This record gives sequence, C-alpha cells and structure tokens, in this order.
Amino acid sequence: MTFKQKTHQHYLVLVQDRIDVFKDMIVALTEDSKNDAKGSAGDKHETALSMMHIEQEKINRKLREVLDQKNVLDKIDSTTIAKTIILGSLVKANGIFLYLCVALPKINVEGINVIALSPQSPLGNKLMGNAIGFSFEINSTKYTIEEIS
Repeated sequence: MTFKQKTHQHYLVLVQDRIDVFKDMIVALTEDSKNDAKGSAGDKHETALSMMHIEQEKINRKLREVLDQKNVLDKIDSTTIAKTIILGSLVKANGIFLYLCVALPKINVEGINVIALSPQSPLGNKLMGNAIGFSFEINSTKYTIEEIS
C-alpha cells in the first residue's frame, strides 16, 4: 500500500468512526426520550423532550456533514496519480503533505503529518490544476509544489 493509499484509508476510518459516534448518540437520545416519556408528566416533561429534540437535530446535522465528507472520500481513487493536482492528490509543498479531499483534522501516517484540505479552501484553490514546481503565495507565505501523488 502506498503512502497516499494509507493516508486515504486513515481518513476513511476517521470519518467512519465519526459516523458511528453520531449514530450512537442519536440512538441514545431516542432511548432517553422513550424512557423520559414513561416516567414524566407536565411542563418539565415537555421541556426535556424539546431539549432532546433540539440536540437530536444538531447531531443529525453533524451526521449529514460527515456523511457528505465520506461521499467525497468514497469517490476518490487513491491509486490515481495525475500530473496536475486534482481532487484526491497528495501534495508535498514546503515539506508539508496536503491531501486534497475535504477539510479534516491533521493525521500522522508513518510518522509524517498530513493535512486534509478542501479544494475550495484558499490553499486548496491555489493548488488545484497546478504541477510540480508551481509557486504561489498565501498570507505572506510562499509555497512551492515539490511532489504530487
């Protein structure tokens, strides 16, 4: 498995773990609301159910975001290597590894830090479509593309 494939796999696992956590939270809230319905009455009961419903909506919104991230990751073929930067490219610029997919937390693969960024981010936008040797500047920092995989 290549470094890029390991990176992609690591992000797939990270996103799937988040999906599982949000689904577990939704199940727990649903169970809590059922249990609360059996043992409560009156305004306190209505307030508690309303608060649980609001929390469940927040979690559902977060779950949809993470499912959207997974959909993007699922579309990426981690074996593809392009001459110019595309969605799914692993780029080394200024000694930093950047994975163009979706905005996700920094990870460590084989002792190397990798930052996942969206092609719509300012840095991702500058990278897209460019090749090795291309230089640009963002926020007073000059970047040069060293590798694309």
